[in-house]
Amino acid sequence: MSESKLNTICELRQKEFELTKFKPIYPDYSKEEIMLPMTDKVRLKTTIFRPVNVDKTVEAKPLPVIIERTCYPGQEKLRDINGENFAKRGYIFVSQYCRGTGGSEGEWFPNVNEREDGLATLFWLNSQNWAETIGYWGNSYLALTGWAIADRVPDKVKGMCLTHYGTDRFQSAYEKGMFRQDVLTAWAMGNAGFQVEADYIESCKYMPQLEVDEKLWGKKLDWYRDLISNDQREDSYWQQGWWKELYEITKQVKVPLYVRSGWYDHHHGSAMNTWDMLSEETKEHSWLDIGGWNHSFEPCLEDCEIKNINHSEILAVLEWFELILKKGKLPDKRIRTYVIGSDLWLEFPVWPLKNQENKSFYLTCKEDVKILQQKKDEINGKLSYQYDPQNPNDSYGVESLLQNMKANGSLVQPEPDYRQDVLSFISEPFTKDLQIIGKIKVHLYVSSSCPDTAFTAKIIEVRENKKAYSIRSGITSLCHDIGHSYEPQAIECVTIEMWDIAYQLRKGARLRIDISSSDFPQYHVHSNYAGVWSLQDKTQKAVQTIFYGETYPSYIEIPYKRCNEME
Repeated sequence: MSESKLNTICELRQKEFELTKFKPIYPDYSKEEIMLPMTDKVRLKTTIFRPVNVDKTVEAKPLPVIIERTCYPGQEKLRDINGENFAKRGYIFVSQYCRGTGGSEGEWFPNVNEREDGLATLFWLNSQNWAETIGYWGNSYLALTGWAIADRVPDKVKGMCLTHYGTDRFQSAYEKGMFRQDVLTAWAMGNAGFQVEADYIESCKYMPQLEVDEKLWGKKLDWYRDLISNDQREDSYWQQGWWKELYEITKQVKVPLYVRSGWYDHHHGSAMNTWDMLSEETKEHSWLDIGGWNHSFEPCLEDCEIKNINHSEILAVLEWFELILKKGKLPDKRIRTYVIGSDLWLEFPVWPLKNQENKSFYLTCKEDVKILQQKKDEINGKLSYQYDPQNPNDSYGVESLLQNMKANGSLVQPEPDYRQDVLSFISEPFTKDLQIIGKIKVHLYVSSSCPDTAFTAKIIEVRENKKAYSIRSGITSLCHDIGHSYEPQAIECVTIEMWDIAYQLRKGARLRIDISSSDFPQYHVHSNYAGVWSLQDKTQKAVQTIFYGETYPSYIEIPYKRCNEME
């Protein structure tokens, strides 16, 4: 992170603290650094911020503690702003660098040391007489360090606030055989443990991807190779060891949780799977918020009203810890989602919603006009395009980007059929408002000239002013979807299931779907060859065909919620 960007983040963070209703109650703070030994004697750099009284003495009475564990060196300025402000508000703030980072001893190896080190740290903290109660706070990887220990926290821990992460790591890495490259290749380059100077896009396109570490980055990175070599959930990489353990932790959590996600955060799918796996007993005392922002809490809804978006991370954290640490209350279940387009938050008794109604929109073509309609067409037809992996479609207005985070969100889209390999189908204007709540699914009857390939879909709102804005996107690889090898030219049905969304379509708007075969760098470029993607060393062009009509009814399934504004 550049110095200027960090300074901007720090300025915004300070303003967040100043604008909350939770004001300082101490005039000053102290800061102490210790090297805390783990079970194997490796010492981790741990910084402790405490409130200081008017007489310049450090507050001696036991106080509530907020702890974070981070792997990101170079962000001491942000940490110090957090530490100062929490301390002045009556908390002891503890920040620890993960093994091998930021001055902590040991070797940096992502993920796998966080359970043992986190538990050792938390049980040490639990034994300190100055720790009255404890709350765990983390966003992104810092939330991973919390999830890693959430099932075994000691008795002083009264709750955790975990944002923008989930325990379903496979969901964060793959979508139906397609690797989330902009998230994980970018993260690997930035957190390799050594300086990587290679060009990012060149790295993403390198073939075979399995060798990009040694060939372009300068050193073998075993954990990245493991990640890109195991593209099936059934692979032993996911079904044993740390990732399986992390996945199972969720079911054993007893402590209240504040789970926070953004509709356009790249870990949203994993976070929602994690919420779904929590026991009903835990959910009864937990909160879930899903907001209209990206991984950095930035609103990313172009030309939408956002007066009520409430995207302050600090306000949410202070509200949660005031309740569970200072007031000592057990929270009641609260589930809230921000509705894009209406600028309102809705509360629900459960998430995801149960027994929802759906509207179906069928793909068809009449007089060379591609249409979405609510009745299945009796006439069969097909449309084809050529997909060239050497010329992939750019990711823009999507949900799972990290390096290119500014392209996440509900953003203005190009004209229909803006490339030869994009097929755009558009509905008639809606006569009433439609509130999309849940997971959109796209069912396509397809064929390809190649033994494997990919198909993408993007759902778009076309407003009365003719401007088009993305809602959700998704992807599938053909062989992964059908579950067996594919015979070129055979007709198969694939399903693209998108992440959940709450989105208000206004009367007069139209629905549009763009069908294509690439979405780069959100996902890796499919080579059109079968097999593990990271082993492919060449590409070939594919002729893709989309079928529609009575025999092959390709259609979109839209979940919606009835309300006063709707039928």
